[in-house]
Amino acid sequence: MQDQLAKSQEEIGKKLKKIKHKIVVLSGKGGVGKSTVAVNLALGFAERFPAGTVGILDLDFSGPNIPKMLGVEDKRVISQEDGKPVPVEGPLGLKIISMAFFLDSKSTPVIWRGPLKIKALRQFLTDFDWGDLEILIFDMPPGTGDEAISIMQLIPDMDGVVIVTTPQEVSLLDTGKSLVMSRKMERPILGIIENMSIFRCPSCGSEYPLFGEGGGTKMAQKFDTELLGKIPLDPAIRAKEDEGITKAFEYFQPIVSTLLKKLKDS
Repeated sequence: MQDQLAKSQEEIGKKLKKIKHKIVVLSGKGGVGKSTVAVNLALGFAERFPAGTVGILDLDFSGPNIPKMLGVEDKRVISQEDGKPVPVEGPLGLKIISMAFFLDSKSTPVIWRGPLKIKALRQFLTDFDWGDLEILIFDMPPGTGDEAISIMQLIPDMDGVVIVTTPQEVSLLDTGKSLVMSRKMERPILGIIENMSIFRCPSCGSEYPLFGEGGGTKMAQKFDTELLGKIPLDPAIRAKEDEGITKAFEYFQPIVSTLLKKLKDS
């Protein structure tokens, strides 16, 4: 088993050798805005690097929403002359791969057990020509299941994991499990992002802590890691996602700057 894992790591390492940095975006539960964070981080990086040098890989096979969020859901994967498929191009030259590009319709479900998901995950890592990338963002499904375990095992040289949570206790409990798993598998934790930290009323500008307060800070202190930032529950983000985000929201810019510094110093 260890020999097979080492062989897979070597094969995938060769395929991804032109990608300088690899960041996994992970959450312990669904509904915390993990994909929103992943998309905005990817766009934030894309704004700071040449077009075509930042990518995002959507590994949430049951809920592949990244193409919708980036306004490219109607595009399809094409192949080069050598037959090797290439990622779909999105805003700012962002390179995108998602199961959504291979479904017959937007309502087609992916009814797969773990082994089929892992096979598809491996194909996404090895079959596509990503080219030379500065950064590749991995948007994971929620939880600590097969896909998360496989990515941790197959990409030992990842730069680290960004954990997404919301302030309420239930989210913190589940998200803590993702953080513990990452550390048990000896993967660096780049930090925590607290999403939906406050609700900012679009009419009056008042702010309300709908999901509690201070959860992300407490979690960062408990696990001795950094709180990268707090993202408000802003209706403008939801509205923009429905039509396709073309640039990162301002809330994410300081987080992108912090992550770039971490990558530079690593």
